[in-house]
Amino acid sequence: MPGKAAALLPIGIFLVIFLGAGIVFRDFYAMPAIVAFLIALFVAFLQNRKAGFDKNIKIIAQGVGEENIITMSLIFLCAGGFSGAVTAAGGVSSTVNLGLSLIPAHFIVAGLFIISCFISVSMGTSMGTIAALAPIAVGISEGTEFPMEICIAAVVCGAMFGDNLSMISDTTIAAVKTQGCDMKDKFKANFLIVLPAAIITVLFFWFVTRGMSYDISSGEYHLLQVVPYLVVLIGALIGINVFLVLIAGTVLSLIVGVATGTIALSEMFTVVGDGVVSMYDITVISIIVACIVSLVRANGGIHFILNLIKSRIRGKRGAQAGIAVLALLVDLCTANNTVAIVMSGPIAREISGEFGVDPKRSASLLDMYTSVGQGLIPYGAQLLSAATLTGLTPFDMMPYLVYPVLMAVCGIAAIAFTRK
Repeated sequence: MPGKAAALLPIGIFLVIFLGAGIVFRDFYAMPAIVAFLIALFVAFLQNRKAGFDKNIKIIAQGVGEENIITMSLIFLCAGGFSGAVTAAGGVSSTVNLGLSLIPAHFIVAGLFIISCFISVSMGTSMGTIAALAPIAVGISEGTEFPMEICIAAVVCGAMFGDNLSMISDTTIAAVKTQGCDMKDKFKANFLIVLPAAIITVLFFWFVTRGMSYDISSGEYHLLQVVPYLVVLIGALIGINVFLVLIAGTVLSLIVGVATGTIALSEMFTVVGDGVVSMYDITVISIIVACIVSLVRANGGIHFILNLIKSRIRGKRGAQAGIAVLALLVDLCTANNTVAIVMSGPIAREISGEFGVDPKRSASLLDMYTSVGQGLIPYGAQLLSAATLTGLTPFDMMPYLVYPVLMAVCGIAAIAFTRK
C-alpha cells in the first residue's frame, strides 16, 4: 500500500491550531490540547466521507478498544490513585527531608539532583517533583551563594530523569504500551543508556558548586512514609504485574497515612479519587489520539510515513535514529511528552517491526527523546513551572540543564553502537 499524504491532514490541523494559538497568544496552554485534538478528529471524519459515519465509528472503536490502549488508560488511573494516596500520606516530604539529612553539606546541589531523581522515579511525575523540590532549591540558594538558576536546574534535571524512567510515569506507560514490551525490560534497557548521563550530571553540579557549603537543617521525616515508594519501585523492577504493584502501593500508602495521622479515616477515598481525577486529561487525550490514528491509518497516512522513512533510512541504526527524531519533533510541536509518545508511538512500532528494532529499545528512544525535548523547551510545562516557582525565566536555567543534553548524547551513542 503506497499510502496517502493527505491522510495526515488531521495531524497537520492539530499542529497548526495548537502551535498557532501558542504563538498568537504567547501561551502554549491557551489552547487546551483536547480541544485541538477534537477538531483534528472531526477533520479525520470528514476526510473519508465515502466510508460513511457508521464505518468510521467502527474504525475508531476498534482502535480505542485495542488491548494496549485500554491497558494504558487503566494504568494511568491506577498510577494517579497511588500518587494521590502517597502524597497525602506525606511520602514526598519525608523522602525529601530524609535525603537532605543524608547528604554532605558540600555536596548539596549535586545531592538535590539525586533526590530529585529518586522522587521523580518514585512519584512518576516531573511536574510533581518540581513543585515539591522548588521551594527547597529556593531555600538552599537564599541561604548560600549558590545561584538560584543552578539549584532549580538540578531539580529539573532530576525530574526529567524520573519522567523518563519511572515505571508509574505516564510517559513510560505510554511508551511501553505503544511498543508492546514489558516495563521492567524497558527500564533496564533505558537505565543502562542514561546512567552515564546521570553520573556526569552529578559531577557537573558538584564541580560548579565546589568550595561552597550549606548548613543543612532538614525537616522531620518518617521512614514508614517512604516505604510505599520502595514497595512500588522494587515490585515493578522484579516484574510483579503493574496493576498489583500500584494497588498494593495505594493501599499501603493509605494504611501508613492513617497510622501516622496524615490522612483522616474519612479522607481515605477522597485522596485516591483526587489522584485518579488528576489523570483524566491524559487518559481522555490518549483515547482521542487513538481515534485519530485509527482513521489516519485507515486512510493510508501511516503507510505514507513509513514509506517516506524507509526511503531515507537503512537498517536498525537508521530506524532507531528515525524514531528518536520523530519523537523529538512531535514533542517540540506538542510541548507534552506523553501526548508526543501517544501520537508517535504507533508509527514507531511500525518502524521497529519493519527494521527489527527491539521493542524495549524503541520504547526507550521514544521516552528518552520526548523527555529531551520537554526538559529543554522554554514553553514546556516543566520549565514554565520551575520559572514561576522561583521568579526566574526558563532561559536563566537553560545553560545548566545538562542532563537532557547528555541523555540525547547517550541515545546517539547507543544507536551508533547498535549491531547492523
